[in-house]
Amino acid sequence: MAWVTLLIAGLFEVVGVLGMNRIKRDNNAAAYMLFIAGIVISFGCLSIAMRSLPMGTAYAIWTGIGTVGGALVGMLFFGESKEWRRMLFIAMVLAAAVGLKLIA
Repeated sequence: MAWVTLLIAGLFEVVGVLGMNRIKRDNNAAAYMLFIAGIVISFGCLSIAMRSLPMGTAYAIWTGIGTVGGALVGMLFFGESKEWRRMLFIAMVLAAAVGLKLIA
């Protein structure tokens, strides 16, 4: 169950990143609420997951989900670069996260 909670934490980290992007574009109360809700839920779920998972592993997976998720959302919805080198490094982050899951 801790891994599911950690996945949810990572997904809400991406929601927080989307909120930051909306703040940059719109700068209204809804954008700030999206950002705050994403971060609060993300940190809450991360703290719950860390009750069962090692801190280093949980934090690395959480940041990996946020990093990869933010990059993918940027590429898919905001026209950011889809260069092969960028994709390679995203794959490396994913491989590291899977490796940590396998040994934790």
